[in-house]
Amino acid sequence: MSERVIPLIDERQRKIGSHVPAIPAQLHTPNGLISDQRGRQLHDLRISVTDRCNFRCTYCMPKEVFDKNYPYLGHGDLLSFEEITRLAKIYIEHGVEKIRLTGGEPLLRKNVEKLIEMLAALRTRSGQALDLTLTTNGSLLRKKAQSLKDAGLSRMTISLDGLDDQIFRQMNDVDFPVADVLDGIEAAREAGFQNLKVNMVVKKGTNDQEIIPMAQYFRGSGVTLRFIEFMDVGASNGWNMSEVLPSAEVIKKIHAAFPLSNIDPNYPGEVAERWQYVDGQGEIGVISSVTQAFCKDCTRARLSTEGKMYLCLFATEGYDLKTLLREGRSDLEISNAIAQVWQQRNDRYSELRGSPELANKAKVEMSYIGG
Repeated sequence: MSERVIPLIDERQRKIGSHVPAIPAQLHTPNGLISDQRGRQLHDLRISVTDRCNFRCTYCMPKEVFDKNYPYLGHGDLLSFEEITRLAKIYIEHGVEKIRLTGGEPLLRKNVEKLIEMLAALRTRSGQALDLTLTTNGSLLRKKAQSLKDAGLSRMTISLDGLDDQIFRQMNDVDFPVADVLDGIEAAREAGFQNLKVNMVVKKGTNDQEIIPMAQYFRGSGVTLRFIEFMDVGASNGWNMSEVLPSAEVIKKIHAAFPLSNIDPNYPGEVAERWQYVDGQGEIGVISSVTQAFCKDCTRARLSTEGKMYLCLFATEGYDLKTLLREGRSDLEISNAIAQVWQQRNDRYSELRGSPELANKAKVEMSYIGG
């Protein structure tokens, strides 16, 4: 008897819902200002370029789910670089000024430098270069950093959940050494990247003992370290509130070792709360989507690997833009479909976490649309 294979697209649609957005009867030229039901404008776009990753972090792509038989998307199911760039242009006309490439692990997408080059050539409505950034696990940075910089990538964020090699290998669950990620960060610096950020997901009882060593390591380095509360994304990571270490406790721990003072955000809607070392040795950030919801300022849309628009990291449904692209719809038609979806947006998952309203609703996996 042949092995049963479950088509990935059908399964994802079944779990969280997906449909092709309607095109309004009356089309309007975008003016760069669209707001949702809570007055939030569209400013940031996160684009997942692959659903694959070479790590199996237990809070994102655990081996028990993402094993050797997992049905990843085929090449024809992915948005092409040309399709991604076309959609990016449409989003820019609605006011997007920042684009972040994510995965899975985005550096696994073949020739991703070519996509970066195409996106880097775009300009915002005011004629400025995009804030073009990328999140990576750092495993391929020694090989890729210079080509990413040459292609026009503006900034980069590296995920790193601890300095202790045993703990790090346990968390990535593929026995990848921490030294190679640290070497990748150094390669990024050598390539000329500035304003590097390192993100640490803090899972209470697993890696919270790494908070101070991480702070000490990156103090004075010019790298901004950010601590992220363990979040209930998707249905694969076995999330439990008892494993969440509130960001307030993270700050308290670091402040006891290295005194901190609070500083203003870089821009409205910035998700990280910023703190600087009193002695001038740089800054850290905390992202507190569990204990301090920041839904009211969220200006982010997300585009999945195969072209579905999601309005929240915890979304329960997606909007199929790839079908509109491949049906031959015009830019103006797709633009109006996107605008209509955004204008109807009322997502605020983190504010409603645990409420009956959200009970038993399946959420999209973080590995599918990026963090």
